[in-house]
Amino acid sequence: MNPRTVSREEWLVARRALLAKEKELSRRRDELGQQRRALPSVRIEKTYAFTGPKGRETLPTLFAGRSQLVVYHFMFAPDWDVGCKSCSFWADHFDAMTAHLNARDVTFAVVSRAPLAKLAAFARRMGWKFTWLSSADSDFNFDFGVSFAPEAGNPPEPTYNYQPKTGPMAELPGLSVFLKDDTGAVFHTYSCFARGLDILNGTYNVLDLVPKGRDEAGLPFTMSWVRFHDEYGTTVPG
Repeated sequence: MNPRTVSREEWLVARRALLAKEKELSRRRDELGQQRRALPSVRIEKTYAFTGPKGRETLPTLFAGRSQLVVYHFMFAPDWDVGCKSCSFWADHFDAMTAHLNARDVTFAVVSRAPLAKLAAFARRMGWKFTWLSSADSDFNFDFGVSFAPEAGNPPEPTYNYQPKTGPMAELPGLSVFLKDDTGAVFHTYSCFARGLDILNGTYNVLDLVPKGRDEAGLPFTMSWVRFHDEYGTTVPG
């Protein structure tokens, strides 16, 4: 790749023009954040059971004494031996932010349908420390639109990212946000899927700054270059 070469003065003109657009995007992002926080919420009436390092837990106990909970829905079906490579790419960024989220009254947890023993073994391999729980004994991932078993009528008309689901995949990624009030009631405030998860991926956000960007246009499919972080070796694939 050979970018167009100009003088420093010409570069500054172009850079300042782009900066104006970046500032406008930042303002629009702030406005969108306000609208996101102003969304109405849905009270959670159903009891969801999870199995985690502390044993059996319910959705209210996952808050761990805080009022806000963020759950990442990690693709790891009960019959898989390892977790999804793409979700693992995202998960490599989670540990660093957990303490900072806790300081702002936010608990972060990861939930998958695989049994806890598989989650724990894979976490040890990857060196992850974040809280990872199994929802194998509940409908949590089905109800929040990331797991699908149409043959069992769960859900009867599957949707993903707020539109009819396409494709055969029975597990997909997502993020859900919950709030607990002073009475202990829990509310679902937000969920996002697909490209809405990009904000959690620091590597992608850095790649968006470099000349080649994500450099995925010529690949067989998006993220086909991604490997588990212990499998890259000395050469970057793809």
